Amino acid sequence: MNTVFIAGHARLPSGMAAQSMYETLTITAEIDRKYAVIVTASCTLATDHGKEFVQHLLRGHSLQDGIDKPVEMIKAHYLGKAGNALASALKDLYKQYEARKQG
Repeated sequence: MNTVFIAGHARLPSGMAAQSMYETLTITAEIDRKYAVIVTASCTLATDHGKEFVQHLLRGHSLQDGIDKPVEMIKAHYLGKAGNALASALKDLYKQYEARKQG
């Protein structure tokens, strides 16, 4: 298999639909081992539309280029309550990627 599966987590703000199902927001990504490109991504937002939107924003980004651009894209294009949690979960996912690379 030429991919790895990585997850990042962040606390959800109160008053969100997803918070009634989960206390944390999770972003998962299947990442190409050689080029660190996000092949597919998912998250624990409550709606399928939200999940698809996040996947659309992240798919094709290489983690070798860092995480700043996808975080900026989330902040610029996702205007829901979970925006900060999505950005934090994405940063945590990147931290997990970097730890895997190191060790």
